[in-house]
Amino acid sequence: MPPQGAAPQKIALPGIKSVVAVASGKGGVGKSTVAANLALALRLQGQRVALLDADIYGPSVPIMMGLGQVDPEKTQFPIEKFGIKLMSMGFLVNPNQAVIWRGPMIDKYLRQFLMMIPWNDVDTMVIDLPPGTGDAQLTLTQAVPLSGAVIVTTPQEVSLIDARKGLEMFRQVRVPVLGIVENMSYFTGDDGKRYNIFRHGGGRKLAAEAGVPFLGEIPIDPRVAECGDAGEPIVQKHPESPIARSYQELAKTVQKELENQGAAPELPSL
Repeated sequence: MPPQGAAPQKIALPGIKSVVAVASGKGGVGKSTVAANLALALRLQGQRVALLDADIYGPSVPIMMGLGQVDPEKTQFPIEKFGIKLMSMGFLVNPNQAVIWRGPMIDKYLRQFLMMIPWNDVDTMVIDLPPGTGDAQLTLTQAVPLSGAVIVTTPQEVSLIDARKGLEMFRQVRVPVLGIVENMSYFTGDDGKRYNIFRHGGGRKLAAEAGVPFLGEIPIDPRVAECGDAGEPIVQKHPESPIARSYQELAKTVQKELENQGAAPELPSL
């Protein structure tokens, strides 16, 4: 046990060059969708990518990646799909079963996911954090050598209030905030016009107030939900669509911010 008040010892992840946490202050902002599509967009850039679903209570990565519960006795982890290495509690627990665990159990399993699974030759691991600032978030932010965090918000004020809390949590544990991405930013109708359904500009405003980069806007597209439910995220299913291109731009921006932090992996020349 570390002395009282001391920071816990960081977990060694020798097979991973950089670790990016995707977080939000509240649920319902599309954080898991952003995490999955960001991972796929990084993969399209030539990176070797892993996606860790750290939402123990509500894992969604298996559904979004077209996978389900597996037999841990017969399965080699991490599971690979779409060229990405994956791990989630959803692979181990029946989706109809409620996970009712206190903090120490969450801490135990997250550490096992990170330390006992062979994460070899990974350029960037994307971690889909659960919403809020609870035990799982603190375990990961304090124990994992995070290269940086991406905060997901939507434009309306109620989301921004909680995004500020998430941003402050990372600052308190001295994790660099790579920036803020505004999800569900706008909708482009069949008439070609842009509609700001949930207002607009909140993410950019929050980034300016907090003094962190604004990473970009992700528009609304009904196909995002359809693709996620069908197990093939939109960046994989429709890589040339406008929203997939938005994710590819997001991946480039995240890569640039990692370079600014001195934590970006060297990409292979294309």
